[in-house]
Amino acid sequence: MYTGLQHLHSYLAYLVLIGLLISWLNGVAGLMGNKVFTHKDRKLSLLGLIPAHLQWVIGLVLYFVSPLGISNFSKAGMKESGARLYFLEHPLMMVLAVIFITIGYAKAKRQLDTTQGFKSIAIFYGLGLILILSRLPWSAWLS
Repeated sequence: MYTGLQHLHSYLAYLVLIGLLISWLNGVAGLMGNKVFTHKDRKLSLLGLIPAHLQWVIGLVLYFVSPLGISNFSKAGMKESGARLYFLEHPLMMVLAVIFITIGYAKAKRQLDTTQGFKSIAIFYGLGLILILSRLPWSAWLS
C-alpha cells in the first residue's frame, strides 16, 4: 500500500503542476487583458484546485505511514537537510500552498462578472505555485 501511495503521490504531482500552471496563466491573461471573470474561468481554475487538494490528502496519509514522514522527527533529523525536507519543510510549504490556492479560488468565485476574479487567481495560485516549486524534493522527483 505504501509503495502505491508513494507512486500515486509522485505522478499526481505532474497533474497538480500542469493544472496550476494552466489556471495561473488563465488568471494572468485575464488580468492583463482586463477581461471579465466568467463561469468558464471559474471552472478552469478548478484545474488547479482539485488536484492540489487531492494531492494534499494523499500526502497527509503518506506523512503518517512513510518512514520519511513524522516518524523521522528527531533532533538529529533537524540537522540533516534531506530528513528535514521530508518531515518539516515539504509538508509545511505544501499546506501553505493549498491554503493560498483555496483562498484564491474562494475569493475568485465570489467575484464573477468582475475583473477582480482574475487578480485573485493570478496572485494566490501564483503564490501556491511558487511554494510548491520551492520545496519539491527535486532529487527524488526527477530520478
